[in-house]
Amino acid sequence: MNWLIFALMTVACWGLYGIFLHAGQVGMRDPHLGRYKAFLFVGIAYFITAVLAPLVVLLINKETDWSMPGKGMWLSLFAGILGAAGAFCVLLAMASGAKGGMSPAVVAISVMSIIFCGAPLVNAIVSICMDRPEGGLAAVPWQFLCGILMAALGGFMVVKFKPAGSHGSPPRKPGIEAPAKE
Repeated sequence: MNWLIFALMTVACWGLYGIFLHAGQVGMRDPHLGRYKAFLFVGIAYFITAVLAPLVVLLINKETDWSMPGKGMWLSLFAGILGAAGAFCVLLAMASGAKGGMSPAVVAISVMSIIFCGAPLVNAIVSICMDRPEGGLAAVPWQFLCGILMAALGGFMVVKFKPAGSHGSPPRKPGIEAPAKE
């Protein structure tokens, strides 16, 4: 059951990711470049977590075979690029929603709900296409397809019927005022 514990820890971490990423962006107090400053620190955190932690584990386990097949390295590098690009797109989506007049809380709920509904759907569909079940796509159980449909519907409903929140919309930018007539 360790896999389930780690999966639930991932759910907690990624569920909090969007909230704290947005809070970090706001905490930078830079309306123009704050999102990029926040993402810089996300990158530092990725380095600490994704480079130093496995290096320590390999050293603790006295790993002496440092050979790594090229295919494994390239696929892992591509996975890392996808992950980092996705994290950057989360930031851009939140910034775009805020610029569009949505309140920060509504932006966070909408963006993260779409991501956490859509990503498992993409994962399930691509996994089935890469490793087709015996008997082809016709062998995919109807319950699996029903689950995909329910997940998509659930994501839609969360975004469509999200609560307004107590902070309301961000203040509108003042328009250009016409000079007073004399």
